[in-house]
Amino acid sequence: MQLPESQVAVLEAATADDAQSVDALAAATQLPPETVTGAVFELEDEGLVAVAERVDETLTLTDEGSEYANSQLPEITLYEAALEAGADDEPAQMGRVIGQSGLEGPGVDIALSNYARKGYGVIDSGEITADADADPTADAEANALAELEGADETPVDSVDIDEGTLEQLERRGLVEISETTVREVTLTELAVTELMAGLETAETVGQVTPELLTSGEWEDVEFAEYNVEADAERFEGGNVHILRQTAERVKDVLVGMGFQEMEGPHVDADFWINDCLFMPQDHPARTHWDRFALEEPTHIDDLPEGLVSDVEQAHRQGVGPDGEGYHSPWDEDFARALALRGHTTSLSTRYLSGEEIGEIEPPARFFSVEKVYRNDTLDPTHLLEFFQIEGWVMAKDLSVRDLMGTFEEFYAQFGITDIQFKPHYNPYTEPSFELFGTHPTTGELVEIGNSGIFREEMLEPLGVECDVMAWGLALERLLMLMYGFEDIRDIHGTLCDLDLLRNTEVTY
Repeated sequence: MQLPESQVAVLEAATADDAQSVDALAAATQLPPETVTGAVFELEDEGLVAVAERVDETLTLTDEGSEYANSQLPEITLYEAALEAGADDEPAQMGRVIGQSGLEGPGVDIALSNYARKGYGVIDSGEITADADADPTADAEANALAELEGADETPVDSVDIDEGTLEQLERRGLVEISETTVREVTLTELAVTELMAGLETAETVGQVTPELLTSGEWEDVEFAEYNVEADAERFEGGNVHILRQTAERVKDVLVGMGFQEMEGPHVDADFWINDCLFMPQDHPARTHWDRFALEEPTHIDDLPEGLVSDVEQAHRQGVGPDGEGYHSPWDEDFARALALRGHTTSLSTRYLSGEEIGEIEPPARFFSVEKVYRNDTLDPTHLLEFFQIEGWVMAKDLSVRDLMGTFEEFYAQFGITDIQFKPHYNPYTEPSFELFGTHPTTGELVEIGNSGIFREEMLEPLGVECDVMAWGLALERLLMLMYGFEDIRDIHGTLCDLDLLRNTEVTY
C-alpha cells in the first residue's frame, strides 16, 4: 500500500494495544501536531486507525484572580470595613466605609456589585449595612481562588468547586476555563495487516507553487488530499458591540421618523446641563453626590451673556405675570462649573437656544443617542455611565397625546407594544410622565424613560415661542426588553459576558 509520508510515519508510531494522543504521535514522528491531525483523519477514513475524542477542561487564574487569591476579594474588604464602622448595628454612610476600606478605582465598583449578592449586607440610598452572621471564611469564590492559587493549569475534574461558583468566577474574569479536544489513536486490524505486508511512501505535493506552474510539473505530481471537515484553530474576531448595534438601529428608526441628529460635548457647563432646564441650583441632583465635576479645568470661559441674564431672571422671578421662580440663590460661577453631562438634554438646550446651529424654525425634530454620566449606585438597572436616547419635537399646539403616539410608533419598531405611562414631576416639563415596559422574562415593569412638555420657564429664556415635547429614554433598558437581559452589567462593563456579546445579533 502506498501512503503519503506523514501517514506512514503515524502508522509506524501508533500501536494497536495502547491509545496514543496526537501530541504523543507528533513527538514520536517529529511532525507538527496539525500535520499529524490531518494524517489521522485521512487514515481514519481509510479504516486504518480508530480515533477516540474527549474534551478536557482546565482552569487558570487570571492576573486579577491571582491578585485576589494572594490578598482577598474586594467585597470581603468592604464587609470588614463595614463591621469596623458599626454597620452591623445601624446603617453607616457608604462613602465613609469605602474610604476606610482602602478600596480605589474599579475595586470599589466590584465590591459594590458583589456585596449584596453574597449576603454581606444591604446598600441603599448611600448607606450600607453589614450582616453580623455573614462568614467570609465560607465564601465559595474566595475559597476556590485559594485552591487554584499557584497552579498554572488545573484540570476541572480534579478540584472540589461547584459549577455555579466556577461560572461566577469566569463571569467576573477571575478564572479562564479552557477546553482542549484530545484525540487518541489506535491501529485497526487492517492497519496491522498492511504494516506486516509493508508500506510504501507516496510522494505527494501539499500546495501549488509558481515553480510547479511555470515548469509544467503540476500535471504529473500527486497532490495530497485535504479533509475540509477537520478541526481548525478558532480565531475570535472583533464584533460591533450589541449596544452599539442597538444604538445604530435606534438612529435608523428616528431618522426614518423625520428626526435630525444632535451632537455636542460630553463635558459641559452646568448652565447648559441644568440651569437652562429650570433646575434650581440647590436641587439635590446638582450636588457632588450625583454629578462628576472636573478638577481641571473647573469652569467654562464663554457663555452667552443675554441668555445667562434671561435664565437667571427665570430662576429668580419666574416667567410671565404669574411667574414665581424659585426665590433661591443663583450664582453665575456655579453655572459656569464644568461636569460630565448627567443627561443629553444639555444638547437640547444648546440647539433650542440657537447657540449650536443657529435659530431653528418650527416644525423641527431632533435626537441624539449618546453617553451620559451619573454617580449612581451600581445595580442590575443602573450604571455610572450609560446611553440616553434624547429627543424633542418643536411645533405649535402639541399635546400629551402627540407625545404618547410618538412613543407608541417608536417602540413598535422594536416589537414592544405594551408601553405604560405614569404621571411624574420634572422641574423642566409640565405635564410630565415616566414610561414603563414589561420585562419579557420576569414579567416586571421596567422604567425605560422620562418625558413631558417643556415648561415656559425653560423655553422663554431660550427664545422658543411654540410648544416642545421632549424625552430621555434608556438604551440599555430598551435592550433588556428586546432580549430579556435581567442585568445590564451582562452587556456593559467589566462583568459582561463575552460569549453573549459574540453570539447575539441585533435583528432588524
